[in-house]
This record gives sequence, structure tokens and C-alpha cells, in this order.
Amino acid sequence: MKKTFFSILFLIMTMTTIEAQNPFLSAYKTPYDTPPFDKIKNEHYEPAFDKGIKDHTAEINKIVVIRAVPTFENTILPLEESGKLLSRVSSVFFNLLSAESNDEMLEIAQRVQPKLSAHSNELSLNEGLFQKVKAVYDKRFESNLTPEQIRLVEKTYQGFENSGATLTGKDRDTYKELSSKLSQLTLTFGQNALKENNKYEMLLTSKEDLAGLPQIAIDAAAAKAKQKNKEGWMFDLSAPSYIAFMKYSSRRDLREKLYKAYTSQCVSGGEFDNQQNVREIATTRMQIANLLGYKDYATYVLRNKMAKDKDHVYQLLDDLFDAYSEAAREDVKMVEGFAVGMEGKDVDLQPWDWSYYAEKLKDAKYNVSDELVRPYFELENVKKGVFGLATDLYGISFKKNTEIPVYHPEVEAFDVLDEKGNFLAVLYTDFHPREGKRQGAWMSEFKGQYIEKGRDSRPHVMIVMNFTRPTGNDPALLTFDEVETFLHEFGHALHGMLTKCTYESLSGTNVLHDFVELPSQIMENWLTEKEYLDKFAVHYKTGEKIPASLVQKLIDAANYNAGYLCYRQLSFGYLDMAWHTLPQPYTGDVISFERKAMDKTAMLPLVDGSAMSTSFGHIFSGGYAAGYYGYKWAEVLDADAFAKFKETGIFNKETAESFRKNILERGNTEEPMSLYIKFRGQEPTVDALLKRNGIKK
Repeated sequence: MKKTFFSILFLIMTMTTIEAQNPFLSAYKTPYDTPPFDKIKNEHYEPAFDKGIKDHTAEINKIVVIRAVPTFENTILPLEESGKLLSRVSSVFFNLLSAESNDEMLEIAQRVQPKLSAHSNELSLNEGLFQKVKAVYDKRFESNLTPEQIRLVEKTYQGFENSGATLTGKDRDTYKELSSKLSQLTLTFGQNALKENNKYEMLLTSKEDLAGLPQIAIDAAAAKAKQKNKEGWMFDLSAPSYIAFMKYSSRRDLREKLYKAYTSQCVSGGEFDNQQNVREIATTRMQIANLLGYKDYATYVLRNKMAKDKDHVYQLLDDLFDAYSEAAREDVKMVEGFAVGMEGKDVDLQPWDWSYYAEKLKDAKYNVSDELVRPYFELENVKKGVFGLATDLYGISFKKNTEIPVYHPEVEAFDVLDEKGNFLAVLYTDFHPREGKRQGAWMSEFKGQYIEKGRDSRPHVMIVMNFTRPTGNDPALLTFDEVETFLHEFGHALHGMLTKCTYESLSGTNVLHDFVELPSQIMENWLTEKEYLDKFAVHYKTGEKIPASLVQKLIDAANYNAGYLCYRQLSFGYLDMAWHTLPQPYTGDVISFERKAMDKTAMLPLVDGSAMSTSFGHIFSGGYAAGYYGYKWAEVLDADAFAKFKETGIFNKETAESFRKNILERGNTEEPMSLYIKFRGQEPTVDALLKRNGIKK
């Protein structure tokens, strides 16, 4: 049927109306151009993704067709500034996919991910664009560019090189297929892990089943059961629920049941099994590395990290393995001995016993259990303490802004202001577990920082946790570990909020992966400093400051099980490297492979049917593939860096200003070791970490 002029006009008007109703496709009318979460609906995402891809493609084509000699101004800069709509919708969608997801969003992700992979490949494998970038790169030292501009040129070129731009002919098509496949595999892996985690429930109906549990854990379990319209007490695999049960429940049979449920996630068959995804992700990564001329994926990845190559990674892991071996063995021996004494008989110590007896020994040795500390760590006071540390060090302040839309009623938004009251950033905080939120804790951005046409566009940063909820008449009372996690993610947030760079791709946390944990992990050091704790750690009922004796116990207990915990982290690092140094595809059993990789660090009996890999999101669906060692690498850095604060004073303004100017503000504008030396005056050594952990006197 032939369309009339009026029917065509009607279609155009209808499309215009639909676009006008899509908040992504017009200017945000919100404070600081923050996302209008109150207006964004699931149906808005796909049209915005489609238009974002179309617009970005047009912007790239515009760069390619320019006939002038390629320069920074006509090639690198417009490339850096392109894709704003795509970035706008992606940042909202994928952040919410982790923090406030639902089944419809998971389905949308499955549909848009192939489109995004194809678009990314079209960009990175655009021969005309790459040749222009290469022309600028080849003459970068002859073009009167600033050091930051040279850095951007180099990182842009490396991005193309890493994405197969140097490939030709059939190899390009192969790369497209492999990268698209990898993108889909990692997405499916993450979704399986989330669904498997969410589906498990352990409903207890007898008070006898609650033996040993603190009242706060019982109240939280009762509230969870009530929320699901069930009678009794519900425990699941979310961090507050799982950790509390494993630490305190005296019901060994139930600890075993919960432990086996946790460690068999996505490995016991069924629709969410990830074993084949693990094999295919590792194999696909290896194939991509081989295609680009590298022996394995770790070699391909590490050349652009501080570690440089896998030999340096293994040297770090092996050195720490040797340094902590005696302490790790002693930690296990002590807990085993305590368990025997406590039970009055031999105890066959199993993994589901570790947290329980280790916590009992810690309480007996230091009298500093989580439940003794919780009353001094009420969430609102902790927020004041964490924000206050940034005020003491850097002069910044936080003002809650209820005019900024949020993506869930529990989320709060803050204006972050500098010492003169000027706007620095927006900070979103999201503290408690929900069904649509994945496990763990993280920092991310809805918008990074950059300077455009002389205007400093400031960042919108989020920190997401899974902390203990308020129960009954009591507010949210955090464990020591939860406060430490808060400080860690807040350190990432400071890195994102204080940045002062020209280009977004170099700003904030866009640094090398084995450097990004320094600003986060250094913040944890203040938590055992009495001078800091006295500022906010007060009893939520009496207002009494945390006693000096309890602070001393926290300090004494800081290195409790340091050897065992180091070995635990090393085991994850060895596993990561094993999967990503494969010289050929692995088609065997995932559990067998994993046990061989982690064998040297195994301190407790292995449990049939248990696996780490199938839910190890950091390396199989996150950004830490061949990079998990970075946590230990950063521990060396943060211990060495905090030693400078200890030398000059933990609130010393001059030291803090140096850390801010040389680390937090600089992003990826310079080699990280150069930045570190500017702050510290020397390269880091492991001595400070060994001393902090009591390994070296």
C-alpha cells in the first residue's frame, strides 16, 4: 500500500514525539546534568543505544573523510569527544544492570551486547581511522603537543593496537568473531552468577537452628523471610547473611549446607552452570592473544600494566608465598588447636569450620568480635567518619542534595565541594543488598571528568556496597570489615572525584589496572588509627567514644590470620594466571584445573563439587583477567605510601596535598611509577607491607 504524504508526516511526528519522550535523547534538566532516573524506563534503553551507535558511526565517518593531514586537532581530539550519547546511555544501563537490575534489563543486555560488540569492532578495525591515528602517533614528538596530549595519542594508538587494528585480511574477520563471542560469553557468565546467587534460600523454622547467631543476624533473617511472605528465618548467599552465618552459627551441619551452596554456584549443573563459559572465555581470550601475536592472554594484557610481564607477576606471587608461608601454616595450626580445645576432642577442620573457629579464637585472643565492635559503627556515624577523613586530608565537604534523582529510594546523592565551596562532583551512595544487585562492593561513574572548550565538566561517581541492613528498632550497625570496605570504595571515589585532567579517557580511575587499587587500599590504613576512630566511632545508644582498650584490641587484631589471608589472595592470583597463561584450549574438567592451579596455597581440605572459577566474576565477567595479582601489588604500594603518612602525621596536610596532586588528580596522564616516585621519593619496596603484617620485625 502506497503511503500518502499525510501518513508519512504522521509517522515523522510520531517518531519525533517518541524521541522527545526518551530522556536519553534530549538535554537532562537536572542538577549538574545528572541522569533523570525518575524518567528513565526500560523501553528507553534500546532506542537510545541504537541512536547512540548511529550517531557515533557518523562522527567517526566525519573524521575519516577529512582530507587534511591528520593532526591531534582533527583526529585524536574529535575521536576522544565522540560517542557522547552512546556513553550516556551505556553508563546508566550497565551501572544499573549491576546495582538495580531486573529480568527485562537482563534480556535487553543480551540483545544490545552483540550490537555494541559489532560497533566496537567497526570502530577499532576501521582502516581509514587507524591510519589517521597512526599518522599522528608516528609524529607525536614532532608536533608541539603537551605531555598530556602525547599520552592521549599513545593510549589511543595502543587501544587500536590492542583491538586488532594491525590485523589484515581474514584475521580481521576472525578478530571480530572472537571479540563478539567473548563479549557475549562474559555477559552470560555474569548473569548466570547473579541468578544462581539470587535463587538460593535456606529457610529455618526452628529456634534451635539459630544457635550461636547474634541477634542482629537473626533479626535480618526474620525480616528477609517476612519480605518473601514466609514464616521463620531466611539466610541466603548475600554477603551479610552468608558471612554472619558462617562466623557465628554453632550448627555445623547448617554451616556445611550453606558453604556447599556458596561454593557450588554455577558448577553443579542446571541452567546457570558456568563451566563451559569458563572454558570458552579462557580459550577465546587465548585465541585473541595468539591472533595478535602473543603467546597467551596474560602476555598480551600485562605489557600495558605496571608489572609488564607474567614473570614479574609470578615473582611477586612467589615472593609473597615464601614470605608468608610460615605465618600461614601457624595460623591454621592455631585455629585447629583452638577448635580441639574448645570441643574437647579431635576436630576434622573443614572449610565450613574455618570462619566459625577463627572468629572464636579471635574473640578469645583479642576479645574484639564483630558484635562487640558493631555498636560503635552505626552507618550514619561511619558516613560522617569516612566523609570527614576526606575533609581532614583534602578540605572537601559533602552536602546531601535531594533534588538529584536517584535510581532507588535507598540511594542518596551528595554535592561534593572543595575547600572554597566550589562544586567538585556528585557522589551517589548505595549501601544495602537487594535482589537486583550483584554481590560485592564497587565504585563506578555515570560520567567522568574532562575539560571541553575551557569548561571543567565534573564527574558523577557512585559507590555500591552490600552492608548489613537496619533491623527492628536498631539502625544499620556495620562490622569492622564493612567499614574497611566503605573506606576502600570511597578511596576509588576520591580518585574519580578529585581528578583534574583534560581528557576523560585519561581522567580519574582510568589508570593501569595494577595501579588503580592504590588510592582505595591506602584508605583502609586509617581504620586502626585511634586518632581517626575517635572522630566518629561512638556507641549508637550512649554516644560513648570507642574505648581506647577496644581500639588497641583492633590494632592488635589487625594482623590476625595475616598469613592465611595472604595465601587466600595468592590462591586467587595463581588461579587467574593459570587460566590466562593457557598455551592451548582447555577442554577438561574445570574443578581439576582449578585445584592444580591453587594446590600450593591450599591450607584446608578440598570439598567435592566446590569451585571458585564458575562464580569468579572479577576475572570472567569483570576487568581483572590476568590482573587479580593487582590487589597484592597495590598492597605493597599502599603500605609503602602510608608509611609516608606515618612518618609525617596521618592528617599531615603537606603529605595529603602531595598524594592528591601527584596521584589522585593526575589520572593516567603520566606513567604511574613516575607519579608514585614524585609522591614518595622512591620506588616502593615490600618492607612496609611485611612490617605492617608482622612478618618482618
